[in-house]
Amino acid sequence: MRLLFVSHSFPPPGRPLANLGGMQRVAVELHGALAGRPDVELHEELLRTSWRWTHLRTGPFLARAAWRLWQAACRRAVDAVLFSSMVTAPLAWPLRGAFRKNGIVTGAIAHGRDLTLPVAPYQWMLPRVFASLGGVFPVSRATAAAAAARGGDPERIQVVPNGVDPNRFAPPTDRRAARRELLATFEASVPDGATLLCSVGRHVERKGFDWFVETVLPRLPMDVHYWLAGEGPRTDAIRRAAHRAGVAGRVRLLGRISEENLHRLYRGADLFVMPNVPAPEGDMEGFGVVMLEAGLSGLPTVAARLEGIQDVIAEGENGQLVAPRAPGAFAEAIRRYHSGERDVQAAGQRAVRYVQGTFGWPAVAGRYVKALAERELPGGAA
Repeated sequence: MRLLFVSHSFPPPGRPLANLGGMQRVAVELHGALAGRPDVELHEELLRTSWRWTHLRTGPFLARAAWRLWQAACRRAVDAVLFSSMVTAPLAWPLRGAFRKNGIVTGAIAHGRDLTLPVAPYQWMLPRVFASLGGVFPVSRATAAAAAARGGDPERIQVVPNGVDPNRFAPPTDRRAARRELLATFEASVPDGATLLCSVGRHVERKGFDWFVETVLPRLPMDVHYWLAGEGPRTDAIRRAAHRAGVAGRVRLLGRISEENLHRLYRGADLFVMPNVPAPEGDMEGFGVVMLEAGLSGLPTVAARLEGIQDVIAEGENGQLVAPRAPGAFAEAIRRYHSGERDVQAAGQRAVRYVQGTFGWPAVAGRYVKALAERELPGGAA
């Protein structure tokens, strides 16, 4: 298959942390997995920019990409086009005629926020974009429901989960040594035998970090500590919540950390926490790649039973799901690991096996290739 991959989510060359997030990680790693397939001749239209400048550079990029996609269609240089998100997928609408005329199939990945963005012109446009695509590939059932609610044809919607590079993360051979390395890196200390919880993500309302700090952490024993990597508009709210709840000494905000330190955090912690809460309309957790990274690193996850998270966590395999905004349920699930009722090491080993077998990029990339090969052109033309 001659496949053209279109994405606005790539970091600048040599600066992988300048544009970092779930959607960005998916685009980069899926691109790499497709490039390594012997049955794919990969072409690309990529915007490589930092997160800071993405909003300014996306418009000009889309204009250039539209011209280049039209040229590729007229030359019949490709067989299929895959848009890495619904941000770039609108290009399929004005180019629909050229794609159909030249037998080029199109598909787009839908992540969540790129569907629910509460901007009226964007929402008006989405049904027309869906009608121009041969396939829509939501990353979870929750995202599929959001696509269908916005005019997507259920016959063209096919869930394909996000993936993770099995070679990028690995559990430590000695977690005690990994804990010592983590503490030394951040010049920090926690009591011997303490349970270290961690979360990774942008500090926004839906992540529930400040809710967790204020309502769950006080219910846990004093030797349960919580470290958060990331930053965002709720960072100060998290800090204030920790002081109000009297747990500031057990909460550490790491800010944006390097890839190397992210690995250290996963290897040195005991449990990963995904305490999402229902967010205002227009925001949702479409998937949650960080839970896959944690699982490969040998961390079981305790997460809210909410939106796309439910497609990542399999009960008893890579973690547990509890009701969102249920502090007692979260605290009880964590206490079972802390007390030894649930064996953290055995749970971590199960998580590694499950994530490797279910979400490895080679398998997920193959699902995209197969899905595109089976698609029809918009309007029903084969």
